[in-house]
This record gives sequence, structure tokens and C-alpha cells, in this order.
Amino acid sequence: MKVFRRVVELEGFSAAARDLGLSNAAVSKNVSELEAELGVRLLTRTTRRSSVTEAGEAYYRRCVRVLEELDEARDEVAELANTPRGTLRITAPVSFGLTHLSPVIPAFLERYPSLKLDLVLNDRVVDLVDEGFDLALRGGGELSDSGLVVRKLAPIRRVVCSAPAYFESRPVPKQPSDLAEHECLIYSLSSSPRQWTFVHDGGELTVRVDGRYHVNSSIALKHAALAGLGLGLIPTYLVGPELRRGELVAVLPRFRPAPQSLYALHPHRQYVPHKTRSFIDFLSATFGAKPYWD
Repeated sequence: MKVFRRVVELEGFSAAARDLGLSNAAVSKNVSELEAELGVRLLTRTTRRSSVTEAGEAYYRRCVRVLEELDEARDEVAELANTPRGTLRITAPVSFGLTHLSPVIPAFLERYPSLKLDLVLNDRVVDLVDEGFDLALRGGGELSDSGLVVRKLAPIRRVVCSAPAYFESRPVPKQPSDLAEHECLIYSLSSSPRQWTFVHDGGELTVRVDGRYHVNSSIALKHAALAGLGLGLIPTYLVGPELRRGELVAVLPRFRPAPQSLYALHPHRQYVPHKTRSFIDFLSATFGAKPYWD
């Protein structure tokens, strides 16, 4: 069942074999024996990929639930020994994952030597249940109801900033409406890329911005700001050191960009695995209400 599940999720025997550490022949044999036992074809195979039959789709959905129940049973027993075990699959945004998450992973694994961790850095919003993830880290404003359990880990503060060279030929903006006259760097994965919202005097103010450079990476946005290409709305977890060294200059100090947070999300389950709770607690203690990057 585990082998079949990974073949479906990874859309191929070779990918599943690599993921499970098995040979292609072993994966094919597992699926063939499962089909023989059930008396139905679960997958349609071609030389390039495999596709799921109607029976295979129905069986896959059952497999996911059964395997999750088995994981919960194992985790519940493991918790009696107070030791997280198994494999923890996590997805996180690329920029935050590279700058702050991956550096603290070794300390977590050292604390829990019986645990394995599979970290996938991806800016795409994944379906945790369908894609087999235990936990997702996401940043943003208040999250819409997604049917997931949400825990706030840390605040995310953002600033409008650019290199000092950018202001050599342009006036420093004094209020958000001035941004219409500036070259702004656009983060294309934002829910509203060309609208920047600020909090001022207890209310919100939204302005429309635009510029020549649109990019789907916060790290690339930071590089453009350092090069003086324009003004970027960038999280301080990415630009804190550059602001302290004067390589970037923050503007509009009286207008705070709308607040955001770093969240941990996991599927609703009757029993939350010890491995999941341990990782969330570890991140909450590591980052906290006043994260070190600020």
C-alpha cells in the first residue's frame, strides 16, 4: 500500500523507487501483487509514465486514510516512550527555508535522533493530505479557512527599502501615495502584487504600485533592491543584516506595511503525531514572538 501510494503521488515507478530506496523491479512487483490480490488494475502503465485507473483512484484514497491511521497508532505508542519517531515531511517557502529554517534543522535532528526529516522547499501552496505532508510553513496575513490546523509561530515584519544609490537621483518618498512616482519591485506571488497596504493612525491605506521588474522570489527581490533597481516591500528576515550595515535604507517609517505572520499548518487529525508537535514547539521556541532577525 505504501509503495502504491508513492507511485500515485509521484506519478511514476522510477520516481517512487528513488523516493523509497527500492529498485524499479521491486516497486513494479509490489504493485502487481497488489493488483493480483485485489483482482483489478490500479495503474495503466506506459513507457513514459503511469496513470491511475478509476479503481486505483478509489483505492488510493482508502490507502491514504489507512496509512495515516497506522502512522497515528505508531506515533501514539512512540509517545509512550516520549520519543518522536518515523519520518516528518515538511514543506516551506524557499526564501525562508534557505535563510532561517534549514540552519536550525541540524539542532532539531540532534535532539531527536530517532526521527527522519524530509524537507521540501517550494513556494507553491501544496495540498498536505493529497501530497503526503505532515506540516507546512506559510507566511502571510490572516489565513482563510483551509480545513487545516493553524498555529502562529512568529511575526513577519516588512519594510519598503532600496540601496542608497537609488535615492541619488530620486526623492525619498514621504507617504505611500509618493510610491506611484517610484520604480517599485513587484513580488509576483503576492495575492495582490501591485497593491501595497500600510497601517497608519489605526487605519489601513492601500496604494497601487508598479515597476519594470516582477519576480516570484523574495531573494531575487532583495538582490534587485541591493542593486538600486527600485523599492521593494521585503520581509526583515531577509534584509535585516543589510539594513543594519546600511546597504539598504528603509523608507516610510511612519507607515507600517500590513502585518503578516509565519504559520505552521497541519491536517486535522484526532491524534496529532508527537513528531509534528515536537517540530512546531521547536520552531516556536527558536523564533518566538520577538524573532532574532528583528
